[in-house]
Amino acid sequence: MSDANTKIKDTVTSNDVVLFMKGTKEMPQCGFSSKVAGVLNYMGVDFADVNVLADEDIRQGIKDYSDWPTIPQLYVKGEFVGGCDIITEMTLSGELDTFLADNGVTFDKEAADKIREANA
Repeated sequence: MSDANTKIKDTVTSNDVVLFMKGTKEMPQCGFSSKVAGVLNYMGVDFADVNVLADEDIRQGIKDYSDWPTIPQLYVKGEFVGGCDIITEMTLSGELDTFLADNGVTFDKEAADKIREANA
């Protein structure tokens, strides 16, 4: 197993929620990463962020690990959930609320409802 693969596996298994993104949750460096980090931040989800721009091995490694070609990538309890489009759809449908709750991840339900109201 490569060093990048080991780091990725350790990261996704030792954190309940992880977002592999361009930039950080405080300073995203692409619109898609900003959108997903913004949703998670607004919903009060405690998540680890991994800046793929800081490590080329991780940037390519996460794509290989998930067999998913784009970034950002969200993991919950070690499971790959999806990228920006999937997280957006799940948020607007309420599926993300259910998924987080089913996995014991704390979030602000009222904030999630406000996102849906604003996008209705």
